[in-house]
Amino acid sequence: MREVEVVGVRVEMPTNQPLVLLRELEGSRYLPIWIGAVEASAIAYAQQGTETTRPLTHELMQHLVLALGDELEEVRITDVSDGIFFAELAFASGVKVEARPSDSIALALRAGARIVCAEDVLDEAGIASTTEEDEEIEKFREFLDDVTPEDFQE
Repeated sequence: MREVEVVGVRVEMPTNQPLVLLRELEGSRYLPIWIGAVEASAIAYAQQGTETTRPLTHELMQHLVLALGDELEEVRITDVSDGIFFAELAFASGVKVEARPSDSIALALRAGARIVCAEDVLDEAGIASTTEEDEEIEKFREFLDDVTPEDFQE
């Protein structure tokens, strides 16, 4: 397993499909995962530290985990098959729960949990960084400075 960080979310044109972009911490690969608009908003809210008047679903999940006396330690992106990614939540109690990567990432950002990805998933679906791609990522980061979660609303 390789630790990854969330670079951010964006809408891929011309399909208008949101994606979350992950980057391995010790390496040069990026992992794009196409996600739903609701999950894109949840990830963007979490990244920006946006407070909501009432808990959103992923905030509720985090409150439930804590109320039950557990803690999310790690999100693991475990597999990819036919372009569909799979993940699991690993809790301090030893419990593991299967989940979609998009939900897992949104929860991890709220819980401050590590996100890791299986090496074979990065081998299969990861994109090696080049200087040109690094420049594109920098433009993406600049875009993230101006984007709001509402930009992902349908």
